[in-house]
Amino acid sequence: MLKIKRMSEVIGRKVYTDSGELFGIVEEVNIVDNRVDGWRIVVSRDSGFLQSLGGARGIIVPHQFIKAIGDIVIISRNAVPVQSGEEDLPLEEEDLI
Repeated sequence: MLKIKRMSEVIGRKVYTDSGELFGIVEEVNIVDNRVDGWRIVVSRDSGFLQSLGGARGIIVPHQFIKAIGDIVIISRNAVPVQSGEEDLPLEEEDLI
């Protein structure tokens, strides 16, 4: 059975990445044409993502990056800005074989 949540119930929920890292808290839901367009998330001081935002308080995550909404909200790691030291290194030639 599909359980429907009110948007007001989701505000204030903790947000985690799909890799299990705490990211922040849902602050607001952006609705366009009666559809959820994005989620404004304030980055938690306890998370390690605050430095990667360059002074911004949070980010707006497009709805397609939301994986689950329940007692917590789970977002795709791809929605989170990458720090310059965390970028993927190019593959070695032997890894391609």
